[in-house]
Amino acid sequence: MSALRAGMVVAGVLVLGGCGGGGAVPVERAESPEARVSETEARPRPKVPEGVRAGYVVYDWKARKVVLQEGARRTFRSASVVKILIALDFLRREKASEGDLASLRPMLRSSDDKAATAFWNRGGKGAIIERMVPRAGLRDTRPPPADKPGFWGYVALSAMDVARTYRYVLEEAPEEHRELIMGELRQATPCGTDRYDQYFGIPRALPRPWAVKQGWSGFGDVPAVPCEGEAYRPAAADLGLGRPVLHTTGVVGDRVVVVLTLHPAGSSFGTAARRLTALTKQVYQAAG
Repeated sequence: MSALRAGMVVAGVLVLGGCGGGGAVPVERAESPEARVSETEARPRPKVPEGVRAGYVVYDWKARKVVLQEGARRTFRSASVVKILIALDFLRREKASEGDLASLRPMLRSSDDKAATAFWNRGGKGAIIERMVPRAGLRDTRPPPADKPGFWGYVALSAMDVARTYRYVLEEAPEEHRELIMGELRQATPCGTDRYDQYFGIPRALPRPWAVKQGWSGFGDVPAVPCEGEAYRPAAADLGLGRPVLHTTGVVGDRVVVVLTLHPAGSSFGTAARRLTALTKQVYQAAG
């Protein structure tokens, strides 16, 4: 049984079953995934909407290769996708208390920004990224600009690095860390704690099972149309500034799917979500 079928998540969108104790599929780190791209010329290429900058990667776990990519090393500001790196770094450095877990879970499942800011400050802000870059073998990921050290959403990353992050979680992270992170991403709620709809991209375009971490930035602090569904309720270097970003990442079945997008200034969240969802469906279909 593959690691994905044992219950793992994909960057942006993760499609998984139950995360059992089977462990991750060993994949050679020496060979970068982009070095083994399959032939896809016979299939129609995804059409990126006019005015949108995109970078996407589909990595096949069974074949152990990238089956589709475009603009894979183009950088975007991370928005909430960086919360996976924040969680990985925290879990490696500290033994999580019950209070820590009560904050970490909604940060991952419902994209809680207050929790992310607390963990970001606790970990030394940009030092988190400086630690995780070599640990996960990232190439394009950078801390926020020097004049904005507290802005974790301004971390620069690429679609290829997000795919590498998911591979790190699934292949190299300690089992208990993998189980926690993937378990929460599998339970991503329809609404974020800020009442933005989280079910764009992978959740709406692709079949279950999936596990996802979404990202949004530049649409305002309050959504024009607040999400009415479930949100988490606890039991007790080119960042494209000035233009909104919308990202979907994750593991879908045996594939890691990452689609990062930067939209024209003034785009509404609903319009951007429809664009990204349509592009995600095309990317998945084009990968075969």
